[in-house]
Amino acid sequence: MAVKVFKTIDEQIHILQNKGMIFDDVDFAKDILIRENYFFVSGYRHLFLKSPRDRSFIKGTTFRELYAVFNFDRQIRNIIFKNLLIVENNMKSIFSYQLSKKYGYRESDYLRASNFTTNSERSRQVNDLLKKMKRQIRVNGGQHSATSHYINNYGYIPMWVVVKVLSFGIISELFLIMKREDQEAIAKIYNLSVENLSDYMPILANFRNLCAHEDILYNHRTQRSIGDTKYHYVLNIPLMDGDYIYGKNDFFSLIIILKQLLREDEFRLLVNEMSYEINILAGKLKTIQIGKVLDVMGIPTNFKELLNI
Repeated sequence: MAVKVFKTIDEQIHILQNKGMIFDDVDFAKDILIRENYFFVSGYRHLFLKSPRDRSFIKGTTFRELYAVFNFDRQIRNIIFKNLLIVENNMKSIFSYQLSKKYGYRESDYLRASNFTTNSERSRQVNDLLKKMKRQIRVNGGQHSATSHYINNYGYIPMWVVVKVLSFGIISELFLIMKREDQEAIAKIYNLSVENLSDYMPILANFRNLCAHEDILYNHRTQRSIGDTKYHYVLNIPLMDGDYIYGKNDFFSLIIILKQLLREDEFRLLVNEMSYEINILAGKLKTIQIGKVLDVMGIPTNFKELLNI
């Protein structure tokens, strides 16, 4: 494999031009590439290639189209991120309420290993996670006014405050080590099974981290897949070899998860904001159709029907 060496902005533009990309304003392109990073912007080029083998661009492809997809992904990422933060905050509130009500409000109470699963196969996971939680409390606690207030005035931090300094990844792991009855009490609030919520949480954490670091979202695939839902069936998503082609481990699978976790008004706003950005991008694409972008994202054309299910 050839070594990747540094390329100046002019060299980067030359590479794209040699592959057939059109630049109607080179100064505009230079400004974008220096601000946004060539590697990141070019991560959207696959939509405009003639084929996976032919690395040249479809005739007529412009830099502005490539940037339009880049900007679309950023806007969608921002929409998703704010909704993931809503879900994260909800879950932290629900988890802390459930555990505090049952096990107490001091760290010495709610961080006992005996409060969690007694499954011998998970005993190491329980101990490791409790250590992680204590470490995050120690490292992050002093950076938050609420945690500092409780430490300085009361000598302990109640769980409803502790959750603010815990990462969503930790919260996701926490659910997996809870006792079954605690998992069921939490899942019931969402009208979900423990199994479904257990599957959803690592996926939520994965997308949350991707959005927080401004990674490419539209073509992201998770290692885990969600189970078949009524939404797959009602939307009449096509099957291939017995599996739904959309909404399993792609962007749309996240939308299906959020449908089940957000309030109705929150989800309606999410869909409307997404639809707006899709329409904006559709008006800027000339070389390819918006359907090609949606196909990569796993979004069916009738996705707005989710609002009526």
